[in-house]
Amino acid sequence: MPTLSVFMDVPLAHKLEGSLLKTYKQDDYPNKIFLAYRGTFPQPHGVQERFVCGLSAELSPGGPNQASGAPSVVFLTVCMTNEGHPWVSLVVQKTRLQISQDPSLNYEYLPTMGLKSFIQASLALLFGKHSQAIVENRVGGVHTVGDSGAFQLGIQFLRAWHKDARIVYIISSQKELHGLIFQDMGFTVYEYSVWDPKKLCMDPDILLNVVEQIPHGCVLVMGNIIDCKLTPSGWAKLMSMIKSKQIFPFFDIPCQGLYTSDLEEDTRILQYFVSQGFEFFCSQSLSKNFGIYDEGVGILAVVAVNNQQLLCVLSQLEGLAQALWLNPPNTGARIITSILCNPALLGEWKQSLKEVVENIMLTKEKVKEKLRLLGTPGSWGHITEQSGTHGYLGLNSQQVEYLVRKKHIYIPKNGQINFSCINANNINYITESINEAVLLTESSEMCLPKEKKP
Repeated sequence: MPTLSVFMDVPLAHKLEGSLLKTYKQDDYPNKIFLAYRGTFPQPHGVQERFVCGLSAELSPGGPNQASGAPSVVFLTVCMTNEGHPWVSLVVQKTRLQISQDPSLNYEYLPTMGLKSFIQASLALLFGKHSQAIVENRVGGVHTVGDSGAFQLGIQFLRAWHKDARIVYIISSQKELHGLIFQDMGFTVYEYSVWDPKKLCMDPDILLNVVEQIPHGCVLVMGNIIDCKLTPSGWAKLMSMIKSKQIFPFFDIPCQGLYTSDLEEDTRILQYFVSQGFEFFCSQSLSKNFGIYDEGVGILAVVAVNNQQLLCVLSQLEGLAQALWLNPPNTGARIITSILCNPALLGEWKQSLKEVVENIMLTKEKVKEKLRLLGTPGSWGHITEQSGTHGYLGLNSQQVEYLVRKKHIYIPKNGQINFSCINANNINYITESINEAVLLTESSEMCLPKEKKP
């Protein structure tokens, strides 16, 4: 007698792995180099991705910039050591050991909302102890399973209580994973990069142009736009457009302190929105800036107009969190809380962030200087003008393809790399290969027959 099988017609799923990482793994060359680092996933179908260079950008689905089925690369921001291992702050290692040896430790489940002391310390880190929102008691948070958990929770809330908003615009300096989560929840997603490959800079006009064209009532996710320097009038224009169009802001702060080493400066954008009385969500990941990537520690921060509204929102989020994970993990939150609430440990952690940022900037300076000494055509100042572990090299698609195919240096098509993957052992080979790629592609362009004028 035939039996009913739920699993009979289930096909084997394709791995969520970008073609770059797949090609790298299949390469037998012994000295191959992967500069995007691990976080490579295909662009989900239906997510529109665009580089915008002005008002001429089309926002309608199905336009000339609509994303194809070809995979594109997404980054997980991970900081590497010179030995090629994920960076972990020394104070984290010390604190982890102390906690593991504490005989009084309670291993009971955490409440659904999470570890209260962790949430309070995280919000103080994110907004500042004397933030207007904290003083007015209109900011709160939910302890989540990393930043993806924060987005899942926030999106669940928006789907239930902001039912008219089914379009999401994501703007950042790099590809983000949030589009996949929004899409799975039934939202139409458009992605934009503030990097202008022609000007070789993060262009604030791109941000303003995108917001100017966003329809009324949409959700706007803002990722890493710290290098997108807006003028005071630019900030005023941005705030005015978001407020008049009733756009709901959803911020992403994935690695506070690893951009400029200044914790306050890295979240400056939040202060602008708090001062103008906006309500918004903010996903805060604390895994990367503490170097505990395997713990998945984060919060969903909520800024409301007043305390009464905040309590209502948090009560709804608690019910959603209960359905998603019931109880968040404890270990990473304990480590982070112990550091943030101890002035001495906090000082050590801040110093470790400063050292990481200085090392990355030194690497960028070395890359720029070596390219200059090699006589590589072009200007390379944009390399050191970018903050954080990742940055754009400013190479075109031909040059990138040459590096991948001929030199076994794997970088994404947009030329954005993880500079912490460059060290004393590979910097000469990388810069010499870049120089070779630029010279060869320039000479090939010069050899092309020029178009005859009529």
